[in-house]
Amino acid sequence: MLRKGLAVAMLGLALVGGPALAAGSQKEPRTVDWSFSGPFGTFDRAQLQRGFKVYREVCAACHSMNLMSFRNLGQKGGPFYDPKYPNPNDNPYVKTIAREFEVSDIDPETGDVVKRPATPADRFPDPYPNEAAARAGNGGALPPDFSTLSKARKGGADYVYSLMSGYVTPPPGLEVPSGQYYNPYMSGDVSAFWKGEGKAPKGGFIAMPPQLAPDKVSFDDGTKSTIEQQSKDVAAFMAWVSEPKLEERKAFGVGAMVYLLILAGLLYVSYRRIWRNVAH
Repeated sequence: MLRKGLAVAMLGLALVGGPALAAGSQKEPRTVDWSFSGPFGTFDRAQLQRGFKVYREVCAACHSMNLMSFRNLGQKGGPFYDPKYPNPNDNPYVKTIAREFEVSDIDPETGDVVKRPATPADRFPDPYPNEAAARAGNGGALPPDFSTLSKARKGGADYVYSLMSGYVTPPPGLEVPSGQYYNPYMSGDVSAFWKGEGKAPKGGFIAMPPQLAPDKVSFDDGTKSTIEQQSKDVAAFMAWVSEPKLEERKAFGVGAMVYLLILAGLLYVSYRRIWRNVAH
């Protein structure tokens, strides 16, 4: 019974936290041919940079990224990696980004809490001082941390992309509660709010209003800034945030498979050589 209860509770989690409705049906996320898919896939650096800009200008106002340090942006595989700076703490672009944020620190002379510009070694600061403030600023909903959100949601990047770009006008007959928004890719059960004919539509309610709009974020590489593009880019960035060592893990896996194949070949040759004159 405990496992069943936990499963239902996990199914009710949304991209933005809040009172979850009973678990129901939602549309399957749209499938995207991500560059990082498959055993040999790698992240598109330009896409990660665009995705970071969407996070910085849109998402960072509410969502934390507590497990990420600024220097991660400049590590190998990161959006701002530069081979000239093997130590990401020395990456000038990362330093510039970090200085745009303020973090809390302790004055060594007075012991008072002070604010200072962040350094590459600092973690991304939480936009709210505590959970109560975060809920108060979002109508009672707690915006989830971005650090592992993509890995925690079924569908991963496909789900994030579909949800962010999937806001639609509620179908006639669906009464949307105050402070909530209808999204067909959101888990939930809207049957109690369905006054129309036939079966209730798929999807659920989410406390986060639509965040993206055409040209809301300007991309430095000239990419057209549509809702679809912004959704894909921030979904890719969140996938990298959830697993920043993905490319290294894949490279190690390929190397391990090559090693095992060579070893298997040597063992077979050794077996044939040792037992070639022995009757079986």
